[in-house]
Amino acid sequence: MLKGLFSKVTHVLRGTRKIDDDLLDDLEEALVQADVSAKLAMRLVEELKTRAENTHVEDAAGLENVLRQMIHNMLRPLEKPLNTGPTAPTVFLIAGVNGVGKTTSIAKIGHWYRSHGNDVVFIAADTYRAAAADQLDVWARRVNCDIVRQQPGADPGAVVHDGLQAALSRNANLVIIDTAGRLHTKVNLMEELKKVVRVVERVLGRPPDESLLILDATTGQNGLNQARVFHEAIDITGLMIAKLDGTAKGGIVLTIADQLGIPIKLIGLGEKPESLALFETRRFVADLFERNGGDEA
Repeated sequence: MLKGLFSKVTHVLRGTRKIDDDLLDDLEEALVQADVSAKLAMRLVEELKTRAENTHVEDAAGLENVLRQMIHNMLRPLEKPLNTGPTAPTVFLIAGVNGVGKTTSIAKIGHWYRSHGNDVVFIAADTYRAAAADQLDVWARRVNCDIVRQQPGADPGAVVHDGLQAALSRNANLVIIDTAGRLHTKVNLMEELKKVVRVVERVLGRPPDESLLILDATTGQNGLNQARVFHEAIDITGLMIAKLDGTAKGGIVLTIADQLGIPIKLIGLGEKPESLALFETRRFVADLFERNGGDEA
């Protein structure tokens, strides 16, 4: 899955190094370099020091075990399954700024559900970005999903309405709605997203079953700001962390968990349609601390 995202942290905790102020300072710095917020890193190290004293842990290796358990306890409450609608189709609204890998993430989710025998419809409601629907169309054909689209500049709400009606007529199991990540200055992005949610409510009698925000792991703390803004607008039900395979970090996941408490549903692991995994705390923590052969000596 993901190997050695905490490489600098595990380097600090390598061997039989004794616990002292220098080690704890090095550990705090390594956590920050792994995209853990400075405030959270400080708190983790303070708690780690207290727990080590209370449990008579005396060396770095023992400290790593305590840190693993602390991170597991932090993330485990956020491990939630993907929602399924009470009646078909289940609707996933996908949000995120341009460039985070939204289109490929939709393709991965569609591929995963298709591989489990579901009929999937993509709705190309990002009508403001040039070629957005074309890109989604290419992916729809690659992963064998249907797509509903209209001309560039069409009203996103109208596209969603028509797409949902098409999905109902086709007895589709899942609808995945692509949304804009940036709009022209005269249009408020968050208001457009709220309108899409209202259209889903009018057609199906309920809001989207999942409002998933795609975050690019390589953007670090900026991802936290994105999550906060989107969550305030449309009540994000879960996160998909994309591009975790392309970073030697992973602390942004901890920071988001600590500050926002939004469930983490999916992880993107590459460009291929099958490069997708459900978030599992146990596995994620194990991979955070996986020691790479290329770690600094």
